[in-house]
Amino acid sequence: MDTFEYRNKTLFCENIKIEDIISEVGTPAYIYSKNTILARYHELKTAFGDVDTLICFSVKSNSNLSICKVLAEAGSGFDVVSGGELFRAIKAGGDPSRIVFAGVGKTDKEIRYALENDIFMFNVESLSELGHINALAGESGKVPRVALRINPDIDAKTHAKTTTGKKENKFGIDFTEAEELIKQSSRYSSVDLCGLHVHLGSPIYTVDPYVRALRKIVKLIQKCRDNGLDIEYMNIGGGYCISYTGEEVIRPRDYASKILPLVKEMQCNIIMEPGRFIVGNSGILITRVTYTKETLHGKKFIICDAAMNDLIRPALYDAFHRIWPVNTSIKMPKVEDPHKSTIKKGMDLVDIVGPVCESSDVFAAKRALPKVGEGDLLAIFSAGAYGFSMSSQYNSRPRPCEVLVDGDQYRIIRKRETYEDLVKGENFT
Repeated sequence: MDTFEYRNKTLFCENIKIEDIISEVGTPAYIYSKNTILARYHELKTAFGDVDTLICFSVKSNSNLSICKVLAEAGSGFDVVSGGELFRAIKAGGDPSRIVFAGVGKTDKEIRYALENDIFMFNVESLSELGHINALAGESGKVPRVALRINPDIDAKTHAKTTTGKKENKFGIDFTEAEELIKQSSRYSSVDLCGLHVHLGSPIYTVDPYVRALRKIVKLIQKCRDNGLDIEYMNIGGGYCISYTGEEVIRPRDYASKILPLVKEMQCNIIMEPGRFIVGNSGILITRVTYTKETLHGKKFIICDAAMNDLIRPALYDAFHRIWPVNTSIKMPKVEDPHKSTIKKGMDLVDIVGPVCESSDVFAAKRALPKVGEGDLLAIFSAGAYGFSMSSQYNSRPRPCEVLVDGDQYRIIRKRETYEDLVKGENFT
């Protein structure tokens, strides 16, 4: 977690005590480290520095304007999947000429909006979509760049709900259809078909799926060029893993060492769409213990003021997040086993849950945790990606605030919602 560390038995983000931030902003609260975000961005940029690479931050992973602005100022482009994300990226200072638009269901309204803003490239996921973009581009008098998203039928060994590169997934065009499209590319005279795109899902813990997919793409690129299509760009997607348990995982240099030779063989420039790698371990969710509860059967619950509406990943994906008290004399283990908890002196085996009226509102089950009481603070780690961006107001719960730390300073980058915010836009009939 880089800049999140315990000093003198209390958790810090960069040079600020977490409890000092919470004393002002309250709980639940997302807290992000600006310098971790920048360090991860520059690590990727350095690893792939041997070729012309456009890094497009995946806005869906964390769409906060201030975080997008930090990355835009560092030179990042953006990967968007909706008109709303495009609006956010531009409002945060993103250069439209460094924005790629992905997603299987772009509406005509969204396509026109992207054309009006002269984005860098569309990632096209079906023949129907290509037809719409071609027609709308013809009406606008513009010739946008287009990359075909290829579904390589590669199992990246991710969670079933986050894999995107298998033939049964909704994403991309299979090789047979792509080859037929390439032969008929002259029909699409209002677009510049100059790229290919492949994204396999997330998180991916080995380089092998990328290598297998790109080896298939090498052959397709040659077929493109044989048919007169100059493929300049290879978008290798995202999916680069982070550590959720404390274990060592592969780094960008490890991906690059195997991916770059293949891209050089293609003679293409690289586009990449990282999200989780940049912000996942750059953020935490802080929650306060509301109650402790023990049943007659001896089961112990820690009931928090954060819930599945604030962080849905455990409920949606069975995702593992490390959880530890903000203030404790017991050191957090260097590595935790998601399938087995080790109880030491001063610890309990507990379920850490929220107040939402769903049995799935569980952050951790049968987890070893230092003893805590009402009012104590817990940190849920690795929450910077797909945390707030997937949050909701379910159970009419106002969403939490977001805070950005920079060295020894911090600022609120999203205010905590109020009850009045819950009913904005609603009217009595």
